[in-house]
Amino acid sequence: MGRKIIVVTAAYGADQVREAGGQRAILPVIASGGADGVEIRREFFNDEELQSLPTLAQSIELLGLFACYSAPAALLMPDGTLNPDLPRFLAEASTLNALWLKVSLGHFRDKQPLEELRELLLASGMTLVVENDQTDCGQLAPMQRFKAACRVMELPVTLTFDTGNWLWVGESPEEAARHLAPAVSYIHVKAAVPHHQHYRAVAPDNADPRWMDLLDQLPADAPRGIEFPLEGPDLAAVTRHYVNLLREESRHA
Repeated sequence: MGRKIIVVTAAYGADQVREAGGQRAILPVIASGGADGVEIRREFFNDEELQSLPTLAQSIELLGLFACYSAPAALLMPDGTLNPDLPRFLAEASTLNALWLKVSLGHFRDKQPLEELRELLLASGMTLVVENDQTDCGQLAPMQRFKAACRVMELPVTLTFDTGNWLWVGESPEEAARHLAPAVSYIHVKAAVPHHQHYRAVAPDNADPRWMDLLDQLPADAPRGIEFPLEGPDLAAVTRHYVNLLREESRHA
């Protein structure tokens, strides 16, 4: 079937997901669109939904999808220590039967907390991926230093490469891909275009060709996550269009 395509529930917008009845209610749209998996967002849960992770996991499985879990949190705190909530996030990801937990990097200073991280990952059995976010911590230099430290320590942590976020932090996505591609295991796909004083995410086929070209610089076997807006009267059809677009082995084929 080719590469795996994941739909991030946030692609439908927080209001749309809420009006639909939550992330569980949007799953049939994702499955009907032909996606392989869903990225569940922790920030969309209320307390009651957090207690219903086993039910959500069952719904995902029944629809033939796999899950990954995104927590809107940094791996490392401003003082350089591990986020104290990380064990909770890992446990929630396990309850969801997620294939991996995704967090942002945060304030990476030195390798010392990474030994503790190794023990946490071994105990949880969960895979961790670290994303470049829209803060200074998501710039290329700290991401490179973290990647190098993980390699030296043989730590089983890989990167999520968000194609658009580099512009938010004033970096070149292409330069980042040149340096980080070997460590990338998951790709958040979105184009970014200027909007007022910042940027906004758009679909890659509605923007400059650089965004589709950028995908060719990243690992071909890395799952691609749709994180740009999915909008329209037939969300399943819109989803299917982009799932098929991103599943193509090459846009030049």
